[in-house]
Amino acid sequence: MIRILLAEDDEAMRTYLARALEQAGYSVDSVDRGTEAIPLLESQQYDLLLSDIVMPEMDGIELAQRCAEICPGTRVMFITGFAAVTLRASREAPKAKMLSKPFHLKDLVLEVERIFEDEKTEASFRP
Repeated sequence: MIRILLAEDDEAMRTYLARALEQAGYSVDSVDRGTEAIPLLESQQYDLLLSDIVMPEMDGIELAQRCAEICPGTRVMFITGFAAVTLRASREAPKAKMLSKPFHLKDLVLEVERIFEDEKTEASFRP
């Protein structure tokens, strides 16, 4: 089963996203800040880090950079409502996918599915 670590400081949004992903068949652990995500990344294996960018203590970009150091195989997707922050994220975490708020839950699930379809396609082309 694909495991997702969700970092989102807005409680209602975090609950909403986690529920949608779980209903789509994913295993989801969720935290309300980047600093809470680090120990989980160090102790468990995740296939995807789904992170808001604007959060207290540690923003999503810094979290993604730490994630790349701790577990380089974990994919990253940002969710944000701030266009300027999106531009910064694209520069500082270029391999990350981006989903801008507002979005429909089906769009989120489709983007997550697309990430893992791309991974399967890449794996089938490897020798």
